Amino acid sequence: MKSICYITIPVAIAVLINSCAPVYKCGDSKPEKVPFTWSKNLKAVVSERDKLCTSLALKEKENAGLKNTITDLTGKNKDLTDQYNSLMNKNVDLEGKYNDLINESLSKTDQFNKALKAKSDELSNKEQLLSEREKALKEMQLIIARQDSITKRLNGILRNALLGFNSDELSVEIKNGKVYVSMSDQLLFKSGSSAVEAKGKEALKLLGEVLDKNLNIDILVEGHTDNVPIKTSLYKDNWDLSVARATSIVRILTNDYKIAPTRLTASGKGEYFPRSSNDTAEGRARNRRTEIILSPKLDEIMQLLKD
Repeated sequence: MKSICYITIPVAIAVLINSCAPVYKCGDSKPEKVPFTWSKNLKAVVSERDKLCTSLALKEKENAGLKNTITDLTGKNKDLTDQYNSLMNKNVDLEGKYNDLINESLSKTDQFNKALKAKSDELSNKEQLLSEREKALKEMQLIIARQDSITKRLNGILRNALLGFNSDELSVEIKNGKVYVSMSDQLLFKSGSSAVEAKGKEALKLLGEVLDKNLNIDILVEGHTDNVPIKTSLYKDNWDLSVARATSIVRILTNDYKIAPTRLTASGKGEYFPRSSNDTAEGRARNRRTEIILSPKLDEIMQLLKD
């Protein structure tokens, strides 16, 4: 039954003044209390903005790491080039000596030819090594760019496929070069249960259809809980529950949507990787989630590193 509240003029003025407060920027400290005048939509937008800011910061850090790797390889490339130039100079010098000694004796000429051949072989080996490293560097850059493209494309496909779910039920974002699909427990499970609810199965059906069409994606399912203790006949603690929930989702993806088991990994994190503080009901609700982490296969990069 709805109730009608009458706001006095002084209270209305205070509301108007507080509503003028600007939304804090990316990187600024988050206010301890959200202004009570913020609408639910504004809160959702600011929350999504914060997630995007965090994702951007992580991507920038990852890009900085890749730049450092490229810088290091470029430095090594320069060293090899310097060695190559040095050997070329030595080769020119030896050729000069060869011309001087050719009139002295055939024996000395023969010795010099052997030395020259040894230096030439060394130079050839250095050239080959330099060429191989340049080729490996280019291949790795292409693979990284291709995987980044795959991740962005998959992120877009999933966002479109899962548009029908509320942001407090499900979110899709890119972190560390992987796509994270985070589903809340209110979408998937009843309290203390690992049986997936009907609405959660709808989300998994849409997810399964996308994954079935993208075979070069590995899938990690992580179960997370809050820190409220649990002990039942089925589950000794939150760790048990988180593993059971992750396994339930893996079974649905394999049994109902024919996702290859070799692509799937189930993992329970318990209460040990919270997204928010467990001191509030809202924070605990955010921590009770299942994260489905999708990453392009790294076979090509691993093979390059082995070579």
